[in-house]
Amino acid sequence: MAAVREAPPENRYGRSADQRADRKLKIIGSVLAAALLGVLGWIGYDYIAGQGVSAELIKFKVVSDDRVEVHLEVRKDRDAKGYCTIRSQREDGTDVARKDFRFDEDTDRIDRVLSLRTMSRATSVELLGCTDDGGASH
Repeated sequence: MAAVREAPPENRYGRSADQRADRKLKIIGSVLAAALLGVLGWIGYDYIAGQGVSAELIKFKVVSDDRVEVHLEVRKDRDAKGYCTIRSQREDGTDVARKDFRFDEDTDRIDRVLSLRTMSRATSVELLGCTDDGGASH
């Protein structure tokens, strides 16, 4: 008895419809993935470039029971003006000082040692954030 073949031999008459559909899906997936990466890159760049002010608390030193010295570095656009908020806490987490440091200098980097007067002996100092007068926060 001879077996009856229902489908044509593979690869004899060109690509099948499934192979063409798979290729189209791969192309569409690649285009969508590239578009997604482009959007994520644009959002990341906009986020970084949109921050007009950034600051870093370099170090702090407890000078006495009622005073702390803080070394603060602010990086900003040359014409940006604004402020940074610093707080100091004692060992149990209670705030003992909070101060806004205003910057109006026409420079892109400010490096200052500030003095905070505290209500009791501080054990930590934290930079809460910086805001330029245009409203950008870090």
